[in-house]
Amino acid sequence: MAKVTSRTLRHYDRIGLLVPAWTGNNGYRYYEQEQLLRLQRILLLRELGLGLNQVAEIVDARHDQVAALRQHHKWLLREQERYARLAATVSETISQLEGGNEMAADRLFEGFDVDSERQKEYEAYLRARFGEGVQEHLDESKGRMRDWSDQQKSEFLAEWPAILRRVAELAEAGVAVTEERALDVLAGHYAFVCKAWTPNKHSYRGLGEMYADTEEFRSQIEAVRPGLAEYLRDAMAAYAEARLS
Repeated sequence: MAKVTSRTLRHYDRIGLLVPAWTGNNGYRYYEQEQLLRLQRILLLRELGLGLNQVAEIVDARHDQVAALRQHHKWLLREQERYARLAATVSETISQLEGGNEMAADRLFEGFDVDSERQKEYEAYLRARFGEGVQEHLDESKGRMRDWSDQQKSEFLAEWPAILRRVAELAEAGVAVTEERALDVLAGHYAFVCKAWTPNKHSYRGLGEMYADTEEFRSQIEAVRPGLAEYLRDAMAAYAEARLS
C-alpha cells in the first residue's frame, strides 16, 4: 500500500527506524496502526529531503504527533498549489504551440517560483528538525536580507564556493576538525552565515546537519570533494562546541 519494498522495510527494521509490531515464526513482519502511522511520517519526512538519521530523531522525539502532521500537511498543500500552477502553465504552452501562437514570456514561467519554494522547503526542514522555536532565526534572516540589493545578494552567494574550497583543502590534508587550523577556517564560514543570521551553538550545529542531510546542499558540497558534506558537518559541530555558546 505504501509502495515500500520489503528490502527497505528490512533495512528500517535493522536500524530501528520502523520495527514491526511482531515477527511470525515464518519470518513475516506484521505491522499494526501504530507502525503504519510511523511509516507515513517517515515517508513524509523523506519527501522533505531529510536523511534517515534526522528522520529517526524527529519521529522518536516527544513532539505532538498531530501538530507535526499539521505542519507536514501545510507543506503538502503548498506543493499541491505549485504543481497545479505548473500543470496549467504546461497545458497553456501546449495549446499555444498547437495553435501556432507565441506565448507571452512571463506566462512561460508561472509556477516556477524556485527560490521561494526551496526556501519554504528549508524552513520546513528546520521546523521539523528543531521545532517552531527556529522561526525566530528564520525571521531574523529574512529581516536582514530583505533590503539587500541584487549585487549584495550575488556577493554573498559568491562567498560560498570559496568557503567550500578552503574546507575541502582541510579535508584533503587530513586536518582533524578539532584542530585550530580547521576552527579558524570555520570561523570564516560562521562569519559568512552571520551576515544573514546569527546562529548559536545549537543552531549552527543543526545547520551543518542540514548541509549533510538535504540532497540539494549535499550534492553541491560533494561536487567539490566526495565526503566533504560529512567533514563540513563535523567541522561545524566542532566549531560550535569550541567557540560558541
